[in-house]
Formats: sequence, C-alpha cells, structure tokens
Amino acid sequence: MLVFPNATSGVRCGLDIRSRAAAEPQFPGVRLGMHTGQALYREGDYLGATVNVAARIAGQARRSQFLVTDDVRQAALGELVPLGPRRLKGVADAVDAFEARTANESVNRILDPVCGMELDPSLSWLRLSWQEREVHLCSKPCLELFVREPERYPELT
Repeated sequence: MLVFPNATSGVRCGLDIRSRAAAEPQFPGVRLGMHTGQALYREGDYLGATVNVAARIAGQARRSQFLVTDDVRQAALGELVPLGPRRLKGVADAVDAFEARTANESVNRILDPVCGMELDPSLSWLRLSWQEREVHLCSKPCLELFVREPERYPELT
C-alpha cells in the first residue's frame, strides 16, 4: 500500500508503476487499485473504510490493470474506461470502477503457459512450435516443464 498527499499523485504513480512493469520484457503483470479519502493512521499503519475500498478495488484488477473508484475519477490524468459498479466485500454499496490508462498505451503481451509470466513477444527468446502454434516461454525450467507435460496447459489445446 502506498499513501499520497493527493489523488493526482497517486494516479501518476500508479500509471508509472504499470508502465515501467510493462516495459520489462519478463515481469509479472501488476494489479493496481486506488481509492481516495480520509484514512486513520495508528501505530505505523493506515486503516479505515478508505483503505478497505482501495484494497478491494485492487483485488478486482486483472493482470496489468489499474482500477480506480469514482472518487478518484476527477483526478485521473489518463484515459478512464468505465467498468460499471462493482460489489466489494465489506462495502455496503456498489462502487463505480474505472480503468486508468495512458493515451499511448498499447503493449502487446503474451503469457508463458507454465508460470503465467507476461512476455513481450518481440523480445521473447524461448519459443517452441507446438500444434501449429508458437509458444513463448520465460525460462529453461518452464520450457522443460512444458515439453515434459504439454497436456497440463489446456489453454493451448
């Protein structure tokens, strides 16, 4: 969890974190979420409803996705894609969610079928032709696991 003095700083940081993670050829896709409001600070920790909503909206994010609540929407610096209301555990009312993006976003990623690592296909050096498809793998151990038991990875069948 990161805390910022204002929502604009938080959105900038979240977009930057996601952008930098996506720029790495082999890096797990980050899942980010953000909410804004008052939080209690007690004994070196932040707590309260704002923290709960932030954690829950982050939990709704998919790989490489940055979700923000409607309360953050006004401070967003990039493109916001409305995703509609979300039911969040421990939150009485549905929360409107938006996906924060930058204007120049278009990173094409593929997944290593063994470990789920996101890979840039143009930089992936371990490739295997399997059942008329090209399979990209992040490492020699993943390649060995795939070759040993390709039927364990049904997303390719």
